[in-house]
Amino acid sequence: MAISKVERLMNLVICLLSTRQFLTAEKIRESVAGYDDSASHEAFSRMFERDKNELRDLGIPLETGQASRFSGVEGYRIDRTAYELPEIDLDAEEAAAVAVAAGLWGSPEMMSASQSALMKLRAAGVQVDPDLDAVPVSAIPARTRGSESAMRQLLAAIDAGRAVTFRHRSAPTAEFVTRTVQPWGVVTLRGRWYLVGHDVDRDATRTFRLSRIAEPVEAVGPPNAVRKPADVDLRSIVAAATGAGSVTGMAVVWVAEGRAFELRRLGTVREPREFGGRPGSILEIPVRSWGWIARLVAGHGVDAVALEPESLRASVRERLRFAAGLDDTEVAR
Repeated sequence: MAISKVERLMNLVICLLSTRQFLTAEKIRESVAGYDDSASHEAFSRMFERDKNELRDLGIPLETGQASRFSGVEGYRIDRTAYELPEIDLDAEEAAAVAVAAGLWGSPEMMSASQSALMKLRAAGVQVDPDLDAVPVSAIPARTRGSESAMRQLLAAIDAGRAVTFRHRSAPTAEFVTRTVQPWGVVTLRGRWYLVGHDVDRDATRTFRLSRIAEPVEAVGPPNAVRKPADVDLRSIVAAATGAGSVTGMAVVWVAEGRAFELRRLGTVREPREFGGRPGSILEIPVRSWGWIARLVAGHGVDAVALEPESLRASVRERLRFAAGLDDTEVAR
């Protein structure tokens, strides 16, 4: 049975994390399950090149270097110090959430998969880190559990250069809407996966969280008709759409007392103030994406009011009018 692309990428990440030496492409072909499906060296080279680009797009620090000091053959590995998270201070609730996640990754299924991969590497003569019992793989974050099938379908369509149709909702409680998209790539950011592409119906670049895509994802149109533009940076698009880019300004927002905790976490309290007879606080919030912060403020309804700048106030008003059915102009999501 052929191994899926997602599984092959996970096997590759496990392999490159498990050794401190640079592995040649040929050694990777021999050691990583999924590459033995390639019919020829040329087919493997094309597949491996796509996989390397996929890992780099996902933000995985893939390094290149000499596989041996006695030869000039290029090899590959993942820089574990750049890949792993730095030390993090957690409060009691956060620590409990991490414990649940660790329990999932420590399940017999996941441990078995990791141990099996390490055993295959040792059998192939790869020098596996002796202190490593199992590799902490984040190639498929726990937050995407249940969307693996959609990811496989999307990656297959991207490889084939075909457009896709699927049902997507912009929020957990929103209605599903059918979208037709020319997919450019799939990116992970802060433990979530996003599809980036050209939304045909809206004639604009859009991002879609995979966990909000309903199956099935159907490929449409001829093959090799869709390709990512050469000047497009997928991670920058996702960062801008999700509010994870660089700070571009400050927003001033009023929030009701005991409400809008997500906004409170993002900002600092400038002063307490009543608004419309309700007690609350004025927050100053650093903004990385004005569209994202406008959606967030509007999503809290009467519990949050944008005060400054005026462009943010207008954007929030427009979204609220559209949500209330008072404006026929669709607001970009």
